[in-house]
Amino acid sequence: MAEILEEVTKTQHQVRLDRLAQVAVNVGLGLAAGQELVITASLDSVELVRAITREAYKAGATLVTTLFSDDEATLLRYQYAPDASFDRAAGWLQDGLANAYRAGSARLAVAGGDPSLLAQQDAKKVARANVAFSVASRPALELITTHVINWTIVASATPAWAHAMFPNDAPDEAMEKLWNAIFAASRVLDDGAVENWRAHDAQLQARAAYLNGKRYSALHYTGPGTDLTIGLADDHLWLGGGTVAGNGLHCIPNMPTEEVFTTPHCQRASGYVAASKPLSYQGTLISDIRVKFENGRIVEAKSGTGQQVLRSLIGTDEGAARLGEVALVPHSSPISKSGLLFFNTLFDENAASHIALGQAYSSCLRDGHHMSKAELAAHGANESLIHVDWMIGSAEMNVNGVSVDGSEELIMKLGEWV
Repeated sequence: MAEILEEVTKTQHQVRLDRLAQVAVNVGLGLAAGQELVITASLDSVELVRAITREAYKAGATLVTTLFSDDEATLLRYQYAPDASFDRAAGWLQDGLANAYRAGSARLAVAGGDPSLLAQQDAKKVARANVAFSVASRPALELITTHVINWTIVASATPAWAHAMFPNDAPDEAMEKLWNAIFAASRVLDDGAVENWRAHDAQLQARAAYLNGKRYSALHYTGPGTDLTIGLADDHLWLGGGTVAGNGLHCIPNMPTEEVFTTPHCQRASGYVAASKPLSYQGTLISDIRVKFENGRIVEAKSGTGQQVLRSLIGTDEGAARLGEVALVPHSSPISKSGLLFFNTLFDENAASHIALGQAYSSCLRDGHHMSKAELAAHGANESLIHVDWMIGSAEMNVNGVSVDGSEELIMKLGEWV
């Protein structure tokens, strides 16, 4: 009997894993026949990577190339590498990725690393390594953030991530719980996942269209520890769900996704805001974030834990202390209802309305794809080596849309759309 139940469980897991791969390739990527695909993933994600690879070839991919990372090898660098190592990154590899994207390749990232991998490492070395990587990866990142190519991110359960979320469970039980949480949040529990995702995508796009029709000049957030006004970029566009990339293919960049988002004006944020959830960043959990903005820039920043990492993050470059994204998410989203902290921004940002420090998306501006850097800056779009989301929404937060004449209209009441 036990063996039969185990077989049924494995079959159900495989069915859902295949659904996730199908959704990732056919809806998330919108992969076209004849395209190449570049996948990045950790070694612990090989089961999902193989399922995605199979679906990609079935969809007509000409070549699927996967770059695997290894957490243990990353730690060895901090243990044995010379100090100068932390100011270097594999620029040749990032240049190769940029060339692949320019040649038409799609990009899929599989998230799922150890959220506390670098928690015990020298924070200054971590910050230096992050800056070096950000500089090296900029050519490839710009092709992604400007949506020149079709791309998406999905998640795979890994032992370290499962332990972080369910530390009191046996490893197998923790992995099962995490996979079930990923499947639920990724909307692949039931048959018809591809069709259901397309319907969900349409709902998010309808919400974005509604906000675009309103043409608010700013958003005003109020709630516990929060009274923040964020001006929106000139000629901003709200997006939600999928988007049409520069190559004409429709993709949904993040899976799961529950947000509608746009580009703020990088010089028009004022007030103070408190995070509603911890931020897991480069292996460090930053909790109880509280910041104050003046003229679009953070002038005060405090946190309960991870203070040094928060300061390093904000100090990455000039744009790291300014906003590059604002996103609205209802408190009743499936991820919020789960009651879980995923220690992973891909999931946690979809549990609550959030803001992002750093690089803005040019796709959230009218004709942004065709603007020069100077034109983007003139519209208020921020530029930075980083883009880091953190959650501010809750069941106690209200969000008002501010019109050009200064009048305010309630958009979200106690965390829900009105």
